[in-house]
Amino acid sequence: MQERRVDHPLLAWADGILPEMLADLEHLIRCESPSADLTAIARSADLVSAIGERRLGSAPERLVIDGVTHLRWRLGSPDPDAPRVLLLAHHDTVWPVGSLESHPFSIQDGVLRGPGCFDMLTGLVMAIHAAATFADGPGGHLAHSAITLLVTGDEEVGSPTSRALIEQEARGCVAALVLEAAGDTPDGVPGALKIGRKGVSNYRVDIVGRAAHAGTEPEKGLNATVELAHQVGVVLGFADPSVGTSVVPTVAQSGTTTNTVPARASFKVDVRALTAAEQHRIDEAFATLTSHTGATVTVVGGVNRPPLETSAAEGTWQRALAVSKRLGMDLPDAIVVGGASDGNFTAGVGVPTLDGLGAVGGGAHADHEHVLVGEIPPRTALLVALIQDLLGD
Repeated sequence: MQERRVDHPLLAWADGILPEMLADLEHLIRCESPSADLTAIARSADLVSAIGERRLGSAPERLVIDGVTHLRWRLGSPDPDAPRVLLLAHHDTVWPVGSLESHPFSIQDGVLRGPGCFDMLTGLVMAIHAAATFADGPGGHLAHSAITLLVTGDEEVGSPTSRALIEQEARGCVAALVLEAAGDTPDGVPGALKIGRKGVSNYRVDIVGRAAHAGTEPEKGLNATVELAHQVGVVLGFADPSVGTSVVPTVAQSGTTTNTVPARASFKVDVRALTAAEQHRIDEAFATLTSHTGATVTVVGGVNRPPLETSAAEGTWQRALAVSKRLGMDLPDAIVVGGASDGNFTAGVGVPTLDGLGAVGGGAHADHEHVLVGEIPPRTALLVALIQDLLGD
């Protein structure tokens, strides 16, 4: 955890509002919001809207796309040329309704637990309270600048309905600040901001062979499983660990019965890459797949999220470092991670993006998911100060 001076006004302010933040967070955690349950997502959006309206003084725009509920607050100057910062969060989680029974909300010995607390309901609460200071508080008023707070409802399933909305809101912003949780440095220091995320590509390789009786006339068949085995080996060769590119076959399916030559097979592939150039190379490589046995081979899929390259984050990271020093905080070294977020999209449209500004803790998507309560105030103060710096307030 970072060291800090407690005498800075922003730090004192953040310490003072911690009880309110914890109360808001408890309400959100108790309102379970798995991505695939659209009724639960709508109910969660109602609660986020109510909390946000109470803290920000205005109701959000409610944007329902293909049944998924997203929320947007636009604060400050309506001038389209005014400097604008995008705060990006999501209110969906991976935890199904009923998870509270086995993973109840709790705070004990400075550790907060509950479904979605780390990923990323704490970051969402931080974003709301930080944005609220610019209406009435240490952040001042937004007379000549603006903040957009965008809270999406489908990040955990790849943001299929919110991607275009995220990219639209990001364009023209001086920076996108992503309230996903912080990470750990390679030597285990928590609280690291994220200046890079690998891009994600997803592929499915479909194979069509020819069925035959496996016992009486196997020679009349065209075995899709054999072709699958060959193609998996070829695909594995696309990886390049030296530049951080992983190519991982995951789900595979083939055949119908034990005595039938398989007529169909398929396998899925997860690809992660640090640069757009590597994503392009892999995409071209998949297009070169050809049959080894005479079966038909078809590839579907492509790039899902572009990478958040370090070049997109470096400038904002340096500003965050300078701001943290003015607050008396000592941030760990920033990190690059394999997992993707909606920050990949903002970086993909050319907007400076800094990620990992949310909770400090661990256990995303796991039984030990938790948040360090003592880190919530200084991280919220850092967020406010960084927004001030970016907007020139």
